[in-house]
Amino acid sequence: MCGHCGCGETHEHADGTRHSHPHHHDHGHHHGHDHATTLVELQTRVLAKNDALAARNRAWFAGREILALNLMSSPGAGKTTLLERTIRDLRGARDIGVLEGDQATSLDGDRIRAAGAPVVQVNTGTGCHLEADMVMRGLSELRPPARSVVMIENVGNLVCPAMFDLGERAKVVILSVTEGEDKPRKYPHMFRAASLMLISKLDLLPHVEFDVARVIAAAREVNPAIAVLCLSARTGEGMDQWYDWLRREWTAAGEAAFA
Repeated sequence: MCGHCGCGETHEHADGTRHSHPHHHDHGHHHGHDHATTLVELQTRVLAKNDALAARNRAWFAGREILALNLMSSPGAGKTTLLERTIRDLRGARDIGVLEGDQATSLDGDRIRAAGAPVVQVNTGTGCHLEADMVMRGLSELRPPARSVVMIENVGNLVCPAMFDLGERAKVVILSVTEGEDKPRKYPHMFRAASLMLISKLDLLPHVEFDVARVIAAAREVNPAIAVLCLSARTGEGMDQWYDWLRREWTAAGEAAFA
């Protein structure tokens, strides 16, 4: 599981240099079972710690009636473009803050800031997903006002982000029409974890082979309850339905705080 798997052993030398050795299993002795047990235990501890911090984040959001959404997709599916359009269209109607996750650079954070929203860039280095403690630290800098919306743009990846609860109200998976129809079946954990699937870049549909109905059917095979919206952040097609969904979730988040 990313950097948490422990499959590579890192050694530090007297001069301070560090290097890793891949873990091979052909040494003439057998320890695969012990290694597998250690790996499972490590993953369990990592996820348990993350879940505890996510629960703190969730309580923090609830106490302030903040709608927090975890936006996930493969790289290039259009998360940042969707956020830019959303921020500009809802300016004045909703306070929107963004936690921007990437391995490196502030390029997407700069785009969000230019669109008019406060943003905190969270760079993960070699990490391929955000974790609850990263969100907690980002919130201490972002300081979103009560009854606002916090969009968490996760690192582009259809695997690991699905495993890590950040304390969000809902996970939103974005799938562009340029990616192919097999993604829900190839990455079922992501689509099973999501409350909403956004099919993006609808304006490119005439130029690619992509069967919308087949993709929706595939997503609902792994998650019968998933909601689906089709949109184009470039042309604005379908964006009103996205905003309606956001308003419903924002209202529900406020009501849940007093449930």
